[in-house]
Amino acid sequence: MDRIIKDVGDIQSRLTDHRPVIQGEIRYFVREFEEKRGFRDGRLLENLCRTVLEATDQTMPECSEALQLHLPDVLTRLEMANHMAQRVQQRELEAQESPRLQLCMDRHRQEWEEFMKEQTLLKEQVDEEHAKAVGRLSAQYSEMKKELTKMAQL
Repeated sequence: MDRIIKDVGDIQSRLTDHRPVIQGEIRYFVREFEEKRGFRDGRLLENLCRTVLEATDQTMPECSEALQLHLPDVLTRLEMANHMAQRVQQRELEAQESPRLQLCMDRHRQEWEEFMKEQTLLKEQVDEEHAKAVGRLSAQYSEMKKELTKMAQL
C-alpha cells in the first residue's frame, strides 16, 4: 500500500508539476537562440555601441567646437545682410512714393500700351499678307497641276 501511495504521488506530481518540462524547453530555446542568432546580434550590438561611442567622444565635441568658433561670425554676417535688405526695401518704398517716379511710370505705361497697339496692327498686317501669299501660291500650284494633267494626257 505504501508503494501505491508513493506511485500515485509520483504520478500526481508529474501531472501537476510542469517545471522540469518547461525548464528543458527554455534551455533548448536559449541554446538554439545563442547558436543561431547570438553571434550575429552580438556583433551588431558591438558595432552599434562603437558607433555611439565614436559619435559621443569625437563627432559631438568637434561639432560643438566648430559651432562655438563660427557661430558669432555667421550671426554678424546675417545681421549685416538683414540690415542691407532693410535699407534696399526702404529705398524702394521711398522711390515708389516719389511723385517724379510716378510720372515716369505713368509715361512708360502709356508708351508700352502704344507699343502693344502698334505690334497688334503690325501682326494683323503680316497675317493678312501671309494669307494673300498662301492664296496666290495655292492658285499658282492649282494652275500648274492642271497644266501637268493636260500634259500627261497628251
